[in-house]
Amino acid sequence: MDALREIEPIARSGADVAIPLALLGVLNEFHRQQVSYCYWKSSRRLHQVLAGEGDLDLLVARAEVHRAQQILLALDFKSFPVVDDRDHPATLNFLGFDEPSGRLLHLHLHSSLIVGERALKNYCIRWEKAFLDRALLHSSLPIRILDPSSEAVLLVIRACLELTRLDLITLCFWRATTRKFALDRLDLVSRVERSALCAHAAELLNDDLAELVVDAFYDPKPLEKRTQLRRRIRNYCAPYRSYNALEARLRSFGRSLRWAGAVLNKRVFHAPRPWNRRTPGGGWVVAIVGVDGSGKSTSVSTIRAWLSAKIDILPLYFGTGDGRPSWFLWPLKLMMPMAMRFFRNKPNCSSHGRKSGRPPGLLYSLLLSVWAVAVAADKRNKLAAAWRGANRGLVILTDRYPQNQIPGFNDGPLLTRLKAAPLWLRRFEGDAYALAERLPPDLVIKLVVMPETAARREPSMDPAVIRERIAGLERLEFRGARVVRVDAQRPLADVIRTIKREIWRLI
Repeated sequence: MDALREIEPIARSGADVAIPLALLGVLNEFHRQQVSYCYWKSSRRLHQVLAGEGDLDLLVARAEVHRAQQILLALDFKSFPVVDDRDHPATLNFLGFDEPSGRLLHLHLHSSLIVGERALKNYCIRWEKAFLDRALLHSSLPIRILDPSSEAVLLVIRACLELTRLDLITLCFWRATTRKFALDRLDLVSRVERSALCAHAAELLNDDLAELVVDAFYDPKPLEKRTQLRRRIRNYCAPYRSYNALEARLRSFGRSLRWAGAVLNKRVFHAPRPWNRRTPGGGWVVAIVGVDGSGKSTSVSTIRAWLSAKIDILPLYFGTGDGRPSWFLWPLKLMMPMAMRFFRNKPNCSSHGRKSGRPPGLLYSLLLSVWAVAVAADKRNKLAAAWRGANRGLVILTDRYPQNQIPGFNDGPLLTRLKAAPLWLRRFEGDAYALAERLPPDLVIKLVVMPETAARREPSMDPAVIRERIAGLERLEFRGARVVRVDAQRPLADVIRTIKREIWRLI
Protein backbone atom coordinates (compact mmCIF):
# COMPACT_ATOMS: atom_id res chain seq x y z
CA MET A 1 0.00 0.00 0.00
CA ASP A 2 2.87 2.36 0.78
CA ALA A 3 4.23 1.75 -2.71
CA LEU A 4 0.95 2.85 -4.25
CA ARG A 5 0.86 6.06 -2.19
CA GLU A 6 4.41 6.70 -3.29
CA ILE A 7 3.49 6.36 -6.94
CA GLU A 8 0.14 8.08 -7.24
CA PRO A 9 1.47 11.69 -7.18
CA ILE A 10 3.93 10.80 -9.93
CA ALA A 11 1.19 9.14 -11.98
CA ARG A 12 -1.01 12.23 -11.79
CA SER A 13 1.75 14.65 -12.68
CA GLY A 14 3.13 12.46 -15.46
CA ALA A 15 6.68 13.43 -14.39
CA ASP A 16 8.64 14.23 -17.54
CA VAL A 17 7.04 11.63 -19.81
CA ALA A 18 3.46 11.14 -21.02
CA ILE A 19 2.74 7.57 -19.95
CA PRO A 20 -0.26 6.00 -21.73
CA LEU A 21 -3.13 5.47 -19.31
CA ALA A 22 -3.36 1.76 -20.11
CA LEU A 23 0.29 1.23 -19.18
CA LEU A 24 0.02 3.44 -16.11
CA GLY A 25 -2.88 1.31 -14.91
CA VAL A 26 -0.75 -1.84 -15.14
CA LEU A 27 2.15 -0.36 -13.19
CA ASN A 28 -0.10 1.03 -10.46
CA GLU A 29 -1.90 -2.31 -10.12
CA PHE A 30 1.42 -4.19 -9.90
CA HIS A 31 2.38 -1.89 -7.03
CA ARG A 32 -1.00 -2.10 -5.35
CA GLN A 33 -0.90 -5.90 -5.38
CA GLN A 34 2.82 -5.88 -4.50
CA VAL A 35 3.94 -7.95 -7.49
CA SER A 36 7.69 -8.57 -7.39
CA TYR A 37 8.87 -7.16 -10.71
CA CYS A 38 11.27 -4.69 -12.34
CA TYR A 39 12.13 -3.28 -15.75
CA TRP A 40 15.40 -5.01 -16.68
CA LYS A 41 16.57 -3.48 -19.95
CA SER A 42 18.46 -0.22 -20.47
CA SER A 43 17.39 2.63 -18.16
CA ARG A 44 18.56 5.06 -20.86
CA ARG A 45 15.58 4.08 -23.00
CA LEU A 46 13.07 3.94 -20.13
CA HIS A 47 11.38 7.26 -20.93
CA GLN A 48 10.89 6.21 -24.55
CA VAL A 49 9.52 2.81 -23.51
CA LEU A 50 7.08 4.25 -20.98
CA ALA A 51 5.81 6.67 -23.61
CA GLY A 52 4.70 3.62 -25.62
CA GLU A 53 7.43 3.97 -28.25
CA GLY A 54 9.13 0.67 -27.45
CA ASP A 55 8.57 -2.72 -25.84
CA LEU A 56 8.38 -2.83 -22.04
CA ASP A 57 10.40 -5.79 -20.71
CA LEU A 58 9.44 -6.71 -17.15
CA LEU A 59 11.19 -9.34 -15.07
CA VAL A 60 8.63 -10.97 -12.75
CA ALA A 61 9.25 -13.43 -9.94
CA ARG A 62 8.46 -16.92 -11.23
CA ALA A 63 5.96 -17.56 -8.44
CA GLU A 64 4.00 -14.43 -9.41
CA VAL A 65 3.78 -14.80 -13.19
CA HIS A 66 0.20 -16.08 -13.08
CA ARG A 67 -0.86 -13.19 -10.87
CA ALA A 68 0.78 -10.72 -13.24
CA GLN A 69 -1.09 -12.31 -16.16
CA GLN A 70 -4.39 -11.95 -14.33
CA ILE A 71 -3.72 -8.26 -13.77
CA LEU A 72 -2.92 -7.68 -17.42
CA LEU A 73 -5.99 -9.57 -18.65
CA ALA A 74 -8.22 -7.66 -16.23
CA LEU A 75 -6.88 -4.39 -17.68
CA ASP A 76 -7.71 -5.46 -21.28
CA PHE A 77 -4.19 -6.49 -22.23
CA LYS A 78 -4.28 -9.56 -24.46
CA SER A 79 -1.84 -12.42 -24.89
CA PHE A 80 -0.38 -12.78 -28.40
CA PRO A 81 1.81 -15.88 -28.76
CA VAL A 82 4.96 -15.90 -30.86
CA VAL A 83 5.17 -18.44 -33.71
CA ASP A 84 6.24 -21.87 -32.49
CA ASP A 85 9.89 -21.90 -33.51
CA ARG A 86 10.53 -18.50 -31.83
CA ASP A 87 8.55 -19.05 -28.65
CA HIS A 88 10.25 -19.31 -25.25
CA PRO A 89 8.48 -20.72 -22.18
CA ALA A 90 9.97 -18.04 -19.90
CA THR A 91 8.60 -15.14 -21.95
CA LEU A 92 4.98 -14.07 -22.42
CA ASN A 93 3.82 -11.40 -24.89
CA PHE A 94 0.93 -9.05 -24.12
CA LEU A 95 -0.50 -6.23 -26.19
CA GLY A 96 -2.70 -3.43 -24.94
CA PHE A 97 -4.54 -0.63 -26.71
CA ASP A 98 -4.33 2.89 -25.31
CA GLU A 99 -7.29 4.61 -26.92
CA PRO A 100 -6.38 8.25 -26.11
CA SER A 101 -3.02 7.95 -27.86
CA GLY A 102 -4.08 5.28 -30.35
CA ARG A 103 -0.93 3.25 -29.57
CA LEU A 104 -0.54 -0.50 -29.35
CA LEU A 105 1.47 -1.19 -26.18
CA HIS A 106 3.77 -4.21 -26.16
CA LEU A 107 4.67 -5.76 -22.81
CA HIS A 108 6.95 -8.77 -22.25
CA LEU A 109 6.71 -10.77 -19.04
CA HIS A 110 10.00 -12.57 -18.31
CA SER A 111 10.20 -15.14 -15.53
CA SER A 112 13.94 -15.55 -16.19
CA LEU A 113 16.70 -13.48 -17.77
CA ILE A 114 16.57 -14.63 -21.38
CA VAL A 115 19.62 -13.37 -23.29
CA GLY A 116 21.59 -14.25 -26.39
CA GLU A 117 21.60 -13.56 -30.10
CA ARG A 118 18.66 -11.93 -31.85
CA ALA A 119 17.84 -15.08 -33.75
CA LEU A 120 18.09 -17.36 -30.71
CA LYS A 121 17.97 -16.32 -27.06
CA ASN A 122 19.87 -19.43 -25.96
CA TYR A 123 20.79 -18.45 -22.38
CA CYS A 124 18.33 -18.59 -19.49
CA ILE A 125 20.33 -17.08 -16.61
CA ARG A 126 18.75 -17.65 -13.19
CA TRP A 127 19.70 -14.38 -11.51
CA GLU A 128 16.16 -13.10 -11.29
CA LYS A 129 15.90 -13.36 -7.47
CA ALA A 130 19.16 -11.48 -6.93
CA PHE A 131 18.08 -8.73 -9.32
CA LEU A 132 14.53 -8.43 -7.98
CA ASP A 133 15.77 -8.23 -4.38
CA ARG A 134 17.97 -5.25 -5.33
CA ALA A 135 15.42 -3.54 -7.63
CA LEU A 136 14.43 -0.01 -6.70
CA LEU A 137 11.69 2.48 -7.51
CA HIS A 138 12.63 5.03 -10.14
CA SER A 139 13.18 8.51 -8.75
CA SER A 140 10.57 10.19 -10.96
CA LEU A 141 8.67 7.45 -12.79
CA PRO A 142 6.13 4.92 -11.47
CA ILE A 143 8.17 1.80 -12.17
CA ARG A 144 10.72 -0.44 -10.48
CA ILE A 145 14.07 -0.77 -12.25
CA LEU A 146 17.36 -2.60 -11.82
CA ASP A 147 19.82 -1.02 -9.45
CA PRO A 148 22.80 0.48 -11.37
CA SER A 149 25.23 -2.30 -10.40
CA SER A 150 22.90 -5.05 -11.60
CA GLU A 151 22.27 -3.17 -14.85
CA ALA A 152 26.02 -2.73 -15.41
CA VAL A 153 26.82 -6.42 -14.90
CA LEU A 154 23.93 -7.45 -17.13
CA LEU A 155 24.97 -4.97 -19.82
CA VAL A 156 28.42 -6.57 -20.14
CA ILE A 157 26.99 -10.11 -20.05
CA ARG A 158 24.41 -9.29 -22.71
CA ALA A 159 27.00 -7.66 -24.96
CA CYS A 160 29.26 -10.71 -24.74
CA LEU A 161 26.42 -13.10 -25.57
CA GLU A 162 24.58 -11.01 -28.17
CA LEU A 163 27.30 -9.34 -30.22
CA THR A 164 28.42 -11.93 -32.74
CA ARG A 165 28.62 -11.72 -36.50
CA LEU A 166 27.55 -15.35 -36.74
CA ASP A 167 24.01 -14.16 -36.03
CA LEU A 168 22.81 -13.00 -39.44
CA ILE A 169 20.09 -10.76 -38.01
CA THR A 170 22.51 -8.98 -35.67
CA LEU A 171 24.96 -8.69 -38.57
CA CYS A 172 22.33 -6.87 -40.64
CA PHE A 173 21.94 -4.31 -37.82
CA TRP A 174 25.51 -4.45 -36.55
CA ARG A 175 26.22 -0.73 -36.45
CA ALA A 176 22.93 0.15 -34.72
CA THR A 177 23.32 -2.71 -32.21
CA THR A 178 26.89 -1.89 -31.20
CA ARG A 179 26.00 1.80 -30.94
CA LYS A 180 23.09 0.93 -28.65
CA PHE A 181 25.40 -0.92 -26.24
CA ALA A 182 27.96 1.89 -26.36
CA LEU A 183 25.35 4.53 -25.52
CA ASP A 184 23.85 2.40 -22.76
CA ARG A 185 27.26 2.00 -21.13
CA LEU A 186 28.11 5.68 -21.52
CA ASP A 187 24.84 6.66 -19.85
CA LEU A 188 25.34 4.19 -17.00
CA VAL A 189 29.03 4.50 -16.19
CA SER A 190 28.73 7.78 -14.26
CA ARG A 191 26.01 6.31 -12.00
CA VAL A 192 27.84 3.14 -10.91
CA GLU A 193 30.41 3.10 -8.12
CA ARG A 194 33.32 0.79 -8.87
CA SER A 195 33.40 -0.73 -5.39
CA ALA A 196 29.68 -1.55 -5.50
CA LEU A 197 30.01 -3.03 -8.98
CA CYS A 198 32.98 -5.19 -7.90
CA ALA A 199 31.08 -6.53 -4.91
CA HIS A 200 27.91 -7.32 -6.87
CA ALA A 201 29.78 -8.89 -9.80
CA ALA A 202 31.64 -11.13 -7.36
CA GLU A 203 28.29 -12.30 -5.94
CA LEU A 204 27.04 -13.27 -9.38
CA LEU A 205 30.30 -14.52 -10.96
CA ASN A 206 33.61 -15.92 -9.78
CA ASP A 207 36.25 -13.44 -8.61
CA ASP A 208 38.46 -13.57 -11.73
CA LEU A 209 35.57 -13.13 -14.13
CA ALA A 210 34.02 -10.42 -11.99
CA GLU A 211 37.23 -8.40 -12.21
CA LEU A 212 37.29 -8.74 -16.00
CA VAL A 213 33.65 -7.62 -16.22
CA VAL A 214 34.31 -4.53 -14.10
CA ASP A 215 37.40 -3.59 -16.12
CA ALA A 216 35.46 -4.00 -19.39
CA PHE A 217 32.64 -1.82 -18.10
CA TYR A 218 34.91 1.12 -17.26
CA ASP A 219 37.38 0.70 -20.13
CA PRO A 220 36.39 2.80 -23.19
CA LYS A 221 37.33 -0.07 -25.52
CA PRO A 222 34.14 -1.27 -27.34
CA LEU A 223 32.57 -4.33 -25.79
CA GLU A 224 32.30 -6.12 -29.14
CA LYS A 225 36.11 -6.10 -29.46
CA ARG A 226 36.77 -7.91 -26.19
CA THR A 227 37.25 -11.39 -27.65
CA GLN A 228 38.82 -12.98 -24.59
CA LEU A 229 36.11 -11.70 -22.25
CA ARG A 230 33.38 -12.87 -24.59
CA ARG A 231 34.90 -16.36 -24.69
CA ARG A 232 35.17 -16.48 -20.89
CA ILE A 233 31.59 -15.30 -20.43
CA ARG A 234 30.28 -17.86 -22.92
CA ASN A 235 32.13 -20.67 -21.14
CA TYR A 236 30.86 -19.52 -17.76
CA CYS A 237 27.25 -19.26 -19.01
CA ALA A 238 27.36 -22.58 -20.89
CA PRO A 239 25.33 -24.39 -18.16
CA TYR A 240 22.51 -21.87 -18.74
CA ARG A 241 22.15 -22.79 -22.42
CA SER A 242 18.94 -24.26 -23.80
CA TYR A 243 20.81 -25.91 -26.70
CA ASN A 244 24.39 -27.08 -27.15
CA ALA A 245 26.75 -25.12 -29.40
CA LEU A 246 26.05 -27.08 -32.60
CA GLU A 247 22.28 -27.20 -32.24
CA ALA A 248 22.19 -23.53 -31.25
CA ARG A 249 24.14 -22.53 -34.36
CA LEU A 250 21.86 -24.57 -36.62
CA ARG A 251 18.73 -23.16 -35.00
CA SER A 252 20.08 -19.62 -35.21
CA PHE A 253 20.87 -20.05 -38.90
CA GLY A 254 17.46 -21.56 -39.59
CA ARG A 255 15.67 -18.73 -37.79
CA SER A 256 17.73 -16.14 -39.65
CA LEU A 257 16.66 -17.67 -42.96
CA ARG A 258 13.06 -17.69 -41.79
CA TRP A 259 13.38 -14.03 -40.77
CA ALA A 260 14.76 -13.13 -44.23
CA GLY A 261 11.94 -15.07 -45.87
CA ALA A 262 9.38 -13.30 -43.68
CA VAL A 263 10.74 -9.88 -44.65
CA LEU A 264 10.62 -10.84 -48.33
CA ASN A 265 7.10 -12.25 -47.99
CA LYS A 266 5.90 -9.15 -46.15
CA ARG A 267 7.23 -6.81 -48.83
CA VAL A 268 6.77 -8.84 -52.03
CA PHE A 269 4.85 -12.12 -51.96
CA HIS A 270 2.16 -11.56 -49.30
CA ALA A 271 1.60 -15.29 -48.79
CA PRO A 272 -0.72 -16.22 -45.88
CA ARG A 273 2.07 -17.42 -43.58
CA PRO A 274 2.60 -16.41 -39.93
CA TRP A 275 6.13 -15.26 -39.18
CA ASN A 276 6.11 -13.29 -35.93
CA ARG A 277 3.13 -13.00 -33.59
CA ARG A 278 -0.32 -14.54 -34.10
CA THR A 279 -3.68 -13.67 -32.63
CA PRO A 280 -4.85 -15.98 -29.83
CA GLY A 281 -7.62 -18.40 -30.73
CA GLY A 282 -7.17 -18.01 -34.49
CA GLY A 283 -7.09 -15.12 -36.93
CA TRP A 284 -9.73 -12.62 -38.02
CA VAL A 285 -10.89 -11.07 -41.28
CA VAL A 286 -11.57 -7.33 -41.15
CA ALA A 287 -13.05 -5.60 -44.20
CA ILE A 288 -13.16 -1.84 -44.71
CA VAL A 289 -15.78 -0.94 -47.32
CA GLY A 290 -17.19 2.26 -48.75
CA VAL A 291 -17.78 4.06 -52.02
CA ASP A 292 -14.93 5.72 -53.91
CA GLY A 293 -13.90 8.84 -52.04
CA SER A 294 -14.87 7.57 -48.59
CA GLY A 295 -11.25 7.19 -47.43
CA LYS A 296 -10.87 3.41 -47.63
CA SER A 297 -7.27 3.41 -48.86
CA THR A 298 -6.12 5.93 -46.25
CA SER A 299 -7.85 4.04 -43.46
CA VAL A 300 -6.46 0.67 -44.56
CA SER A 301 -2.88 1.96 -44.86
CA THR A 302 -3.07 3.62 -41.43
CA ILE A 303 -4.51 0.54 -39.72
CA ARG A 304 -2.03 -1.68 -41.51
CA ALA A 305 0.91 0.35 -40.16
CA TRP A 306 -0.66 0.32 -36.68
CA LEU A 307 -1.12 -3.46 -36.54
CA SER A 308 1.77 -4.84 -38.59
CA ALA A 309 4.47 -3.63 -36.20
CA LYS A 310 3.18 -6.04 -33.54
CA ILE A 311 0.89 -8.63 -35.16
CA ASP A 312 1.14 -10.73 -38.31
CA ILE A 313 -1.20 -9.10 -40.80
CA LEU A 314 -2.09 -9.89 -44.40
CA PRO A 315 -3.42 -6.90 -46.38
CA LEU A 316 -5.65 -7.73 -49.35
CA TYR A 317 -7.10 -5.43 -51.97
CA PHE A 318 -10.36 -6.65 -53.54
CA GLY A 319 -10.79 -3.68 -55.86
CA THR A 320 -9.38 -2.95 -59.30
CA GLY A 321 -7.78 0.45 -58.71
CA ASP A 322 -4.35 1.22 -57.30
CA GLY A 323 -4.07 -1.82 -55.03
CA ARG A 324 -2.02 -4.97 -55.58
CA PRO A 325 -3.68 -7.34 -58.11
CA SER A 326 -3.02 -11.02 -58.79
CA TRP A 327 -0.32 -11.82 -61.32
CA PHE A 328 -2.86 -12.61 -64.08
CA LEU A 329 -4.88 -9.43 -63.48
CA TRP A 330 -1.85 -7.17 -63.49
CA PRO A 331 -1.30 -7.09 -67.31
CA LEU A 332 -5.01 -6.42 -67.86
CA LYS A 333 -4.82 -3.47 -65.46
CA LEU A 334 -2.06 -2.05 -67.63
CA MET A 335 -3.94 -2.68 -70.89
CA MET A 336 -7.46 -1.59 -69.96
CA PRO A 337 -6.76 2.18 -69.62
CA MET A 338 -5.25 2.17 -73.10
CA ALA A 339 -8.18 0.21 -74.50
CA MET A 340 -10.71 2.57 -72.88
CA ARG A 341 -9.20 5.53 -74.74
CA PHE A 342 -10.98 4.30 -77.86
CA PHE A 343 -14.28 5.06 -76.13
CA ARG A 344 -14.63 8.81 -75.80
CA ASN A 345 -18.22 8.42 -74.67
CA LYS A 346 -18.87 5.45 -72.42
CA PRO A 347 -22.06 3.33 -72.65
CA ASN A 348 -24.72 3.46 -69.96
CA CYS A 349 -23.21 0.59 -67.94
CA SER A 350 -20.01 2.54 -67.26
CA SER A 351 -19.46 4.22 -63.88
CA HIS A 352 -16.68 6.63 -64.82
CA GLY A 353 -16.34 9.15 -67.62
CA ARG A 354 -18.87 10.81 -69.90
CA LYS A 355 -21.76 8.55 -70.93
CA SER A 356 -23.15 8.34 -74.45
CA GLY A 357 -26.63 7.16 -73.47
CA ARG A 358 -26.28 4.08 -75.69
CA PRO A 359 -26.09 0.42 -74.68
CA PRO A 360 -22.63 -1.22 -74.81
CA GLY A 361 -21.38 -2.29 -78.22
CA LEU A 362 -19.70 -5.56 -79.18
CA LEU A 363 -16.12 -4.43 -78.51
CA TYR A 364 -16.95 -2.85 -75.17
CA SER A 365 -18.95 -5.94 -74.16
CA LEU A 366 -16.03 -8.21 -75.06
CA LEU A 367 -13.57 -6.12 -73.05
CA LEU A 368 -15.90 -5.95 -70.07
CA SER A 369 -16.47 -9.73 -70.18
CA VAL A 370 -12.74 -10.48 -70.13
CA TRP A 371 -12.26 -7.95 -67.37
CA ALA A 372 -15.17 -9.29 -65.25
CA VAL A 373 -13.92 -12.88 -65.48
CA ALA A 374 -10.36 -11.88 -64.54
CA VAL A 375 -11.62 -9.80 -61.62
CA ALA A 376 -13.77 -12.69 -60.39
CA ALA A 377 -10.80 -15.07 -60.52
CA ASP A 378 -8.70 -12.50 -58.67
CA LYS A 379 -11.31 -12.22 -55.92
CA ARG A 380 -11.63 -16.00 -55.63
CA ASN A 381 -7.86 -16.39 -55.13
CA LYS A 382 -7.75 -13.64 -52.53
CA LEU A 383 -10.72 -15.07 -50.64
CA ALA A 384 -8.88 -18.39 -50.42
CA ALA A 385 -5.72 -16.61 -49.21
CA ALA A 386 -7.71 -14.63 -46.65
CA TRP A 387 -9.23 -17.64 -44.97
CA ARG A 388 -6.05 -19.70 -45.09
CA GLY A 389 -4.29 -16.85 -43.38
CA ALA A 390 -7.03 -16.46 -40.78
CA ASN A 391 -6.92 -20.19 -40.03
CA ARG A 392 -3.17 -19.79 -39.37
CA GLY A 393 -3.63 -16.94 -36.91
CA LEU A 394 -3.15 -13.86 -39.10
CA VAL A 395 -5.25 -10.70 -39.08
CA ILE A 396 -6.57 -10.20 -42.61
CA LEU A 397 -7.20 -6.56 -43.44
CA THR A 398 -9.08 -6.02 -46.69
CA ASP A 399 -9.73 -2.92 -48.73
CA ARG A 400 -13.28 -3.67 -50.01
CA TYR A 401 -14.93 -7.10 -49.91
CA PRO A 402 -16.84 -9.00 -52.61
CA GLN A 403 -20.61 -9.16 -52.16
CA ASN A 404 -23.41 -11.01 -53.93
CA GLN A 405 -26.40 -8.89 -52.93
CA ILE A 406 -26.15 -5.90 -55.29
CA PRO A 407 -24.91 -6.75 -58.80
CA GLY A 408 -23.09 -4.29 -60.99
CA PHE A 409 -21.27 -2.16 -58.39
CA ASN A 410 -19.99 -2.01 -54.78
CA ASP A 411 -17.74 -5.02 -55.54
CA GLY A 412 -20.61 -7.12 -56.85
CA PRO A 413 -20.75 -9.17 -60.10
CA LEU A 414 -20.05 -7.07 -63.21
CA LEU A 415 -21.55 -9.16 -65.99
CA THR A 416 -25.05 -8.14 -64.96
CA ARG A 417 -24.31 -4.92 -66.83
CA LEU A 418 -24.33 -6.93 -70.09
CA LYS A 419 -27.65 -8.44 -71.12
CA ALA A 420 -26.04 -10.63 -73.79
CA ALA A 421 -23.36 -12.25 -71.56
CA PRO A 422 -23.45 -16.06 -71.90
CA LEU A 423 -25.01 -17.98 -69.03
CA TRP A 424 -21.91 -20.14 -68.43
CA LEU A 425 -19.80 -17.00 -68.13
CA ARG A 426 -22.23 -15.52 -65.61
CA ARG A 427 -22.09 -18.74 -63.58
CA PHE A 428 -18.28 -18.70 -63.56
CA GLU A 429 -18.27 -15.14 -62.30
CA GLY A 430 -21.10 -15.75 -59.86
CA ASP A 431 -19.28 -18.62 -58.15
CA ALA A 432 -16.60 -16.24 -56.86
CA TYR A 433 -19.15 -13.86 -55.35
CA ALA A 434 -21.18 -16.74 -53.93
CA LEU A 435 -17.99 -17.87 -52.17
CA ALA A 436 -17.69 -14.43 -50.58
CA GLU A 437 -21.23 -14.81 -49.23
CA ARG A 438 -20.29 -18.19 -47.73
CA LEU A 439 -17.16 -16.67 -46.16
CA PRO A 440 -18.23 -13.34 -44.65
CA PRO A 441 -15.68 -11.20 -42.78
CA ASP A 442 -15.64 -11.20 -38.99
CA LEU A 443 -15.84 -7.41 -38.90
CA VAL A 444 -17.01 -4.95 -41.56
CA ILE A 445 -16.25 -1.25 -41.21
CA LYS A 446 -18.62 0.78 -43.41
CA LEU A 447 -17.22 4.22 -44.21
CA VAL A 448 -20.22 6.42 -44.96
CA VAL A 449 -20.03 9.82 -46.66
CA MET A 450 -22.51 12.22 -48.22
CA PRO A 451 -22.83 12.16 -52.05
CA GLU A 452 -21.44 15.69 -52.29
CA THR A 453 -18.28 14.69 -50.43
CA ALA A 454 -17.70 11.64 -52.61
CA ALA A 455 -18.30 13.68 -55.78
CA ARG A 456 -15.76 16.26 -54.65
CA ARG A 457 -13.15 13.59 -53.94
CA GLU A 458 -13.92 11.56 -57.10
CA PRO A 459 -14.81 14.13 -59.81
CA SER A 460 -14.60 11.52 -62.61
CA MET A 461 -17.60 9.57 -61.25
CA ASP A 462 -21.15 10.24 -62.36
CA PRO A 463 -23.06 11.91 -59.44
CA ALA A 464 -26.06 9.67 -60.09
CA VAL A 465 -23.84 6.59 -59.80
CA ILE A 466 -22.39 7.93 -56.55
CA ARG A 467 -25.84 8.32 -55.03
CA GLU A 468 -26.83 4.86 -56.20
CA ARG A 469 -23.72 3.29 -54.70
CA ILE A 470 -24.10 5.04 -51.37
CA ALA A 471 -27.69 3.83 -51.13
CA GLY A 472 -26.56 0.33 -52.08
CA LEU A 473 -23.83 0.37 -49.44
CA GLU A 474 -26.42 1.15 -46.77
CA ARG A 475 -28.42 -1.92 -47.85
CA LEU A 476 -25.48 -4.33 -47.77
CA GLU A 477 -25.86 -6.71 -44.85
CA PHE A 478 -22.79 -9.03 -44.89
CA ARG A 479 -24.73 -11.76 -43.12
CA GLY A 480 -22.70 -13.38 -40.33
CA ALA A 481 -20.39 -10.39 -39.87
CA ARG A 482 -20.43 -7.66 -37.25
CA VAL A 483 -21.02 -4.46 -39.21
CA VAL A 484 -19.98 -1.09 -37.80
CA ARG A 485 -21.08 2.10 -39.53
CA VAL A 486 -18.51 4.92 -39.33
CA ASP A 487 -19.19 8.51 -40.34
CA ALA A 488 -16.21 9.16 -42.65
CA GLN A 489 -16.99 12.87 -42.87
CA ARG A 490 -15.58 13.39 -39.39
CA PRO A 491 -11.90 14.34 -39.01
CA LEU A 492 -9.58 11.55 -40.09
CA ALA A 493 -8.12 11.16 -36.58
CA ASP A 494 -11.60 10.45 -35.18
CA VAL A 495 -12.36 7.95 -37.95
CA ILE A 496 -9.08 6.08 -37.35
CA ARG A 497 -9.63 6.05 -33.59
CA THR A 498 -13.06 4.49 -34.06
CA ILE A 499 -11.72 1.82 -36.42
CA LYS A 500 -8.87 0.97 -34.04
CA ARG A 501 -11.27 0.61 -31.14
CA GLU A 502 -13.54 -1.77 -33.06
CA ILE A 503 -10.62 -3.91 -34.27
CA TRP A 504 -9.15 -4.11 -30.77
CA ARG A 505 -12.51 -5.32 -29.44
CA LEU A 506 -12.47 -8.05 -32.06
CA ILE A 507 -8.94 -9.43 -31.76
